Amino acid sequence: MKMQFIKSATKPSEYPEGFKYEVALVGRSNSGKSSLINALAQQRVAKVSSMPGKTTLLNFFDAGDYYRLVDMPGYGFAQRSHGDQKGWRNVVETYLATRELLAGLVLVMDIRRDWSEDERDLLSWIAPRGLPVALVLNKGDKLSKSQVTKRRTLLKEESGLDMIWMTSALKRSGVEELEESIFDLWIKPRIR
Repeated sequence: MKMQFIKSATKPSEYPEGFKYEVALVGRSNSGKSSLINALAQQRVAKVSSMPGKTTLLNFFDAGDYYRLVDMPGYGFAQRSHGDQKGWRNVVETYLATRELLAGLVLVMDIRRDWSEDERDLLSWIAPRGLPVALVLNKGDKLSKSQVTKRRTLLKEESGLDMIWMTSALKRSGVEELEESIFDLWIKPRIR
């Protein structure tokens, strides 16, 4: 996929103009959202750090002719000040609540992490918008195949989500299928 960084933003007046649908990547800090974007792009377009909490802005990326990906700040990282965390929450909530072009939400989780109150709250908060939500269990290369199967079954049950993809941004496994599904299920029906 040809992908390029467009801009960063913190408020609606800074969002990119033009009519392209957007798919937001949300998740806990250090779940691999930026790495997943790089795997989708097949090149480094998003900044990646081993330090959780590196992404602090909404980062918009053109993902071809019809849509954009939005890399969002991660949640659950406690080493930042309370003011920083509140500011980032406002940035994320404003975008999720008001962006008309938002076509769906990809919740990226490190497959080794447990489903938590943070994920439950996010799904409850976004539910009134009626947007599709998919769960991406990333870092699948860190576990054996049997462990991956067990974790997928458990997290599917706990999340209640039907759309679940297994990926490894590092090895690019499952990435192409994810991109095709996002386009076919969320974007293509909107551009007809």
